[in-house]
Amino acid sequence: MGEFELIRHYFAAAPCAQGGEGVALGIGDDCAVLAVPAGEQLAVSTDTLVAGVHFPDPCDPFLLGQRSLAVAVSDLAAMGATPLAFTLALTLPTVTADWLQAYARGLNQMAQACGVALVGGDTTCGPLSLTMTVFGRVPSGQALTRSGAQPGDLLCVGGELGNAAGALPLVLGQRSAGPDVGEPLLAHYWSPRPQIELGLALRGKASAAMDISDGLLADCGHIALASGVALQVERERLPLSKALQAFLGRSHAQDAALSGGDDYVLLFTVPPVRLSALQAEGWPIHVIGAVMAGEGVTLVDNSGHDITPTIRGYQHFRETP
Repeated sequence: MGEFELIRHYFAAAPCAQGGEGVALGIGDDCAVLAVPAGEQLAVSTDTLVAGVHFPDPCDPFLLGQRSLAVAVSDLAAMGATPLAFTLALTLPTVTADWLQAYARGLNQMAQACGVALVGGDTTCGPLSLTMTVFGRVPSGQALTRSGAQPGDLLCVGGELGNAAGALPLVLGQRSAGPDVGEPLLAHYWSPRPQIELGLALRGKASAAMDISDGLLADCGHIALASGVALQVERERLPLSKALQAFLGRSHAQDAALSGGDDYVLLFTVPPVRLSALQAEGWPIHVIGAVMAGEGVTLVDNSGHDITPTIRGYQHFRETP
């Protein structure tokens, strides 16, 4: 099967590739054409997932299809953007019909859940990797950024932390667990749900925001640096699932929440006067700390003692001693 037949058969015919709101021209030409309403801006983000680095190889291609798109759409949620479309650059070592059918099915399921249309991309031969570019729209000047946190703001997250990191031993086949524990952890790893609606609700309310991908402490560092402030995280306020604590124990569950990564829930700062209104709307907001004058990120215990670890999250190209 050639490149163009592969695209037509597995991707161009998928329901998520049939256009939608904001898509003036989809798959079939040299470029897609997106229509952004007057008074709105286009938000764009790219994510690459590499076999053996971002996911185990081999793995279930249906689940990989879900995960590969969800982690990219999460960046749109972090900006308070409404998802519009995405492109897929797919590098494959070989063309295997069963693998492609399952991957395309998982991709389509996540695309429809997120309301985002496939509008183009590329395929090539090589080691397995997937690159997603996602497009969203946001009213001019209302995009959430990392640079607006102010001393006195509350530091918050949009859900439980550490589940995906806790699932990693299950994903790699290093441990096993019963369905009550294993299934929710694995679901969070393979099928994270971008917090699109929460991102929209935070527009005009949050002072800074991003999604958690590299670990809570590492990503707090990005907000602290961009905003020119210090962030203090209280360990005992971390929201941890029952499944994660049952699987790892509370102490190791806290470690997973702090530095494990792959949560894809929103991390944001908000002035205290805006918190009650957001909570009254039913959003799953957990206050985990505060914004202060200064710089950097500090982790404290319930007595206020500094217990900040050296390793704070995942980094590509980290230098080793």
